[in-house]
Amino acid sequence: MVAADLHVHTTNSDGTFRYDEVAPAARAAGLDAVAITDHDRLHPALDAPVVERDGITLIHGIELRVDAGDQRVDLLGYGARPTDALTAEIDRLQRDRVERGRAIVECVEDRLGVDLGIDPGPGLGRPDIARAVVASDADYDAIPEVFDDLIGEGDPCYVARDVPSFERGRELLAEACDLVGLAHPLRYPDPEAALDLAPRLDALEAVYPYGARGHTDSTGTLDEAHVREVADRNDCLVTGGSDAHDRSLGEAGLSAREFERVAVALGVDP
Repeated sequence: MVAADLHVHTTNSDGTFRYDEVAPAARAAGLDAVAITDHDRLHPALDAPVVERDGITLIHGIELRVDAGDQRVDLLGYGARPTDALTAEIDRLQRDRVERGRAIVECVEDRLGVDLGIDPGPGLGRPDIARAVVASDADYDAIPEVFDDLIGEGDPCYVARDVPSFERGRELLAEACDLVGLAHPLRYPDPEAALDLAPRLDALEAVYPYGARGHTDSTGTLDEAHVREVADRNDCLVTGGSDAHDRSLGEAGLSAREFERVAVALGVDP
């Protein structure tokens, strides 16, 4: 049974949950804890690394995309506190996100002949654009289709972001967060290379809804057990979450027993 969903997005980036909706939704899903991990942003409503809201433990987190040299990967920081260095990098990344979002929107609108009604601002992500395409007059019924045809990496309207290096990103998060982990290791073009980063991290996201919402294991040859083995071999904690951008929580995550180790590392009474 899932007790902790440690990968959730809000309207602070490209999710659909407002902050005040997260705790009630978590309670309805039978969860004890949720980590809010917005893309390249700390959540302004979270004034401490860990807070209690309506009986739910909310962990202040962040998901940061970095360049690992051979591919780009996502780092998850848990128990976040704003530092000057991380705040400055977030500001830079948000400026880049706005420009990148504007370029993608203009390309999609021109290609499909539609008006998406998007005014690019901080936090804008590709899921926001994909939702707008589905809601428009364009012939798209689902978000994964938009990614596959238009805005996925290598597709006609894809625009790369300017992201920090792995070492710089890890350094920024290590200074600001209690734990730094690797998100969804099996989604990358080279999962084994991504898992080779484990010795420099505190945690690996072993539990993840591969196959849901178009999220897949890029190779189909590795599984959760392999990620857990790598975590054990490198003394990394195991994390897990739904990567919820929509209204669902608890699709994947940690059991109460698994969450205990994470909670202890965050200084939380599980």
